[in-house]
Amino acid sequence: MQAKFDLIVVGSGILGTFHAYHALLRGLKVLLLEKDNYPVGATVRNFGQAVPSGMVDQWFWYGVKGLEVYQALQKEFDISVRNNGSVYIASDKDEQQLIHELKTHYDTVGYACDLLSSDQVLKKYPAIRSSYVQEALFFPQEVSLEPDKMIHRVHAYMQSRFENLTLNYNAPVIGAEQLNEGVCVRRSNGTSYLGAKLVICNGNEFKLLFPDIFSASGQMVSKLQMLRTVPMPKVELEGNILTGLTIRRYESFEMYCPSFNQIGTPEHYLELKKWGIHILFKKATDGSFIIGDSHEYADSNQVDDLGFQISSYINRLMLNEAQRIVNFDVQQIAGSWAGYYPQHPEKNIVEINVTDDIHIRTCIGGKGMTAGIGYTEASIQQLFDH
Repeated sequence: MQAKFDLIVVGSGILGTFHAYHALLRGLKVLLLEKDNYPVGATVRNFGQAVPSGMVDQWFWYGVKGLEVYQALQKEFDISVRNNGSVYIASDKDEQQLIHELKTHYDTVGYACDLLSSDQVLKKYPAIRSSYVQEALFFPQEVSLEPDKMIHRVHAYMQSRFENLTLNYNAPVIGAEQLNEGVCVRRSNGTSYLGAKLVICNGNEFKLLFPDIFSASGQMVSKLQMLRTVPMPKVELEGNILTGLTIRRYESFEMYCPSFNQIGTPEHYLELKKWGIHILFKKATDGSFIIGDSHEYADSNQVDDLGFQISSYINRLMLNEAQRIVNFDVQQIAGSWAGYYPQHPEKNIVEINVTDDIHIRTCIGGKGMTAGIGYTEASIQQLFDH
């Protein structure tokens, strides 16, 4: 049995890491445990876009907080954050109507955004085809980052700054028991730790801890396919590029745009929507582009049914639509991968208090990179101030 911690966190993706971060800011002694060599789940397999403009209700405000923290961390330590903004490009009159309505909403709440004419879009983003763009909505304060680098650099920053942090990789946790005071956590190698509180941020790992609870939680798992081009540093397409299918998908448009449920679906979108495809572009620091993505779903009890394979058909659908939007050769692909993340059909996040001191905080859906930082700050406040 080793020394007692104020907080033990299982899982070092964005939810686990920033639960630890906000606890450390309070001066607490924190143990952060990661089952793999390093984080390999949804935190590193996404686009690397922080877009509060796509969120609703308190998740929007969590996203705004996330932007503040990303920018503050970047000033102290290079975690790969770049403030190039986000743009939603409308390709037809229905999508134009929606971006106008979303601008009206954000003008009301004071979140800066600008409508761009087709000429302004083409001047700012020369890689967009003139045949695609009608108008766009630009959010200057939003940021992009490198998903395969960010969490590693945040860990390095936290280890250099906080003496009260213990971070262990290759540390699967297979047991957690409520004691009279606090929690005992047991690793697969037999090592045990004592903590005042335990937070479990397990991503789509449902089998190691409390499998019966997760089986009954109602979670689904979404499988996403993404692609990365070879480096194309001369292509001018900076920032978070979101397109017509995104306008027709994101929660903020559904919630805040009166016309959302009145618009039809063009025939050429039908097969794309069947596979949950909406096209995003994000230029990486090496000049390559991440393009995607798609969505396939399975119950958390049958997650293996999603498989490990990459569907060439889905990739072709995405690349064909991407080529309709941009004027560079999207077929120059260096690699493709699948990401998996849990989401709930009714809840924005799954919060389960197993005991007084054992807490599950997981299933943030696709909102982690944007809203995870703000959410974890509120979660730590709730756990330690109530």
